[in-house]
This record gives sequence, C-alpha cells and structure tokens, in this order.
Amino acid sequence: MVSKQKKAEQLAVLEAHLKTATSVAFTSNTKVTVLEISNLKKDLRTVDAIYLTAKKTLIRIAFKTVYGVDVDLATLPGQVGLVISKGDALSPFGITNKYAVEWKKEEKLVFVLGYMEGRLMDATETKKLATLPSREVLLAKLLGSMMSPLSGLARFFDAAGKDLTAKSLTKVGDLTVSAPAPTPAPVAEAPKATEVPAVETPVAAAEAPASEETPAA
Repeated sequence: MVSKQKKAEQLAVLEAHLKTATSVAFTSNTKVTVLEISNLKKDLRTVDAIYLTAKKTLIRIAFKTVYGVDVDLATLPGQVGLVISKGDALSPFGITNKYAVEWKKEEKLVFVLGYMEGRLMDATETKKLATLPSREVLLAKLLGSMMSPLSGLARFFDAAGKDLTAKSLTKVGDLTVSAPAPTPAPVAEAPKATEVPAVETPVAAAEAPASEETPAA
C-alpha cells in the first residue's frame, strides 16, 4: 500500500509535468511488458515527451488542479498511462500510435482521451490526431516542394557545364546559337487611290450689256 507521503510526492511530480505540457494523451494499458514500455519511453524522449503511469485518482486530482478539468477515469479498464509532450504537440501521439497499431491485436495500449490547447478530447478525436503527420514530416514536405525548382536549376547548370566541357568552350554565352534571320514581313500594297469625280464648276452667268444712255435732247 502506497503511503500518503508517497502519493503526495507522486501528485507533485505529475502536476509539475502537466504545467509544462503542450499536449497529453491518455492510454488504457493491459498486459504491456516492462520492456515494451521502456522502448516506448525511449522513442518518446527523442521528441521531448515522457510516458508515465499513476493512480487514476491522482491523475484526476492533478488535472483538476492544473487545468480545472474533471476527467472521469474510473470506468476505464486496466492501467492508465499518460503521454505528456513538452515540445511538438502531435509527434508523441504519432509515436505512441505506432506502438498501439503494433499491439492492436492484443489491445495492449489504446487511446482513451486527449487534452490539447485547453480542450479535452474523446478517444476518436485523439486517435485521429495520432495518425496525422508530425511537424517534422510536414516541414520536410514543405522543404521538398521549395527545393524542387532549385533542383531543376541545378540540373540546368550541371548540363550546361558538361556541354561547355564537351565543346571546349569557356562561357555559357558561347553555347548560344545564332537565331535564323527573321523572314521579312510582306509589304502591304498601298491602297489604290479612289478616283474622285470631277466637280463641274458652274459657269458664271453672262453679264447683260449695259443699257445705253439716251442723250438729252
């Protein structure tokens, strides 16, 4: 039987870990060997996470104290373990899921709850998060897509360098070939002048002869 002092020490340790956690996954464990848990813990340390087990009552008290969240663990079968991440929130979920899948037939380790960003998640949502790519995988994919154009440019320069060597040239500019003389554009025919019909100038009316003045008698 664990003494009250020992329980108080375990509770203090648990609360200290929860205060610095970025995420927490709850697992229900049955028939897991010491060696199997040791391997899981070793892998989790690579992503700044820990795995620990504690009495369900202590876990409930610690969560209530640190997060103000009441988690009901009494009905969960077997021993309850906590995957506590101190770094990337999702990577530890993925590592733990690898073991859960490996032990699926015996159901040695099953996700039952999760806690992230101030929200308690059920088993379904926790499992879904555990199958998502980790931050490192996403960054690697992003870097790969960014490097793709650079790789093409590198291949171009590599091919150009080999071409220079093969042709005993010294400058990339020497690889260029003269462009064929451009085909002269057909000269457009000047539009035919439109004949303007002559406009007859009206002949001025002949002036009537001035009337002769009759001399005075």
